[in-house]
Amino acid sequence: MSKPRPRNWVPVDLAPEDFPEDPARPVGVVAFDFDGTLTVRDSFQAFLAWQAGPAGWARGLAALAPAFARYAGDRDRARLKAATVRQFLAGMSRQDLEARARAFAEANATRLLRPDALRSWRYWRARGATLAIVTASPEILVAPFARGLGADHLLATRLVEDEQGRITGDLDGANCRGPEKTRRLSEVFGPEVRLAAAYGDSAGDTEMLAIAAHAGYREFRERP
Repeated sequence: MSKPRPRNWVPVDLAPEDFPEDPARPVGVVAFDFDGTLTVRDSFQAFLAWQAGPAGWARGLAALAPAFARYAGDRDRARLKAATVRQFLAGMSRQDLEARARAFAEANATRLLRPDALRSWRYWRARGATLAIVTASPEILVAPFARGLGADHLLATRLVEDEQGRITGDLDGANCRGPEKTRRLSEVFGPEVRLAAAYGDSAGDTEMLAIAAHAGYREFRERP
């Protein structure tokens, strides 16, 4: 009898492949960016478009025109992200947003996750690595994917909730990008953290790649 799948499982085949036996001891921490690295596109935008529907997505983007204009001048990604969360998610309860995030992952995982990135994930898992997803996307939205993949750690952007557990549209701390990725890794694994490997696809991963023995920049290219 097969083992029961963990709660909130993402329906992706993650069974180990025929990796050669490796007598090495556990290799340490391996960090994967999420959007564009494990996935073929930005999962935050994909979720918002899915959640809002075509008409709601178009209206929301139009309403965000002033925020995009400000971003063109100040390049403040955190400010733009907070405005986007405020436009599309403010007022939702955490419970409802978690349920929608699970539904999105279950419906879209096979269309979002890169096959070659999953092979790398399984390879490091077979070698005994501690696997971390480190992403600027909201933690609450990436969590179902992280659970389905069996990630040991998810380090992501957090959203503020009010006293009733509703999303306010503010970020809880910094946007998890650039230097914030290494700060968050240091918070979990210690100030002298070194990674066995790290994978990313943008300038926002530069600092994380710099502390890795193997720096995989845009290494994954396969599409589902």
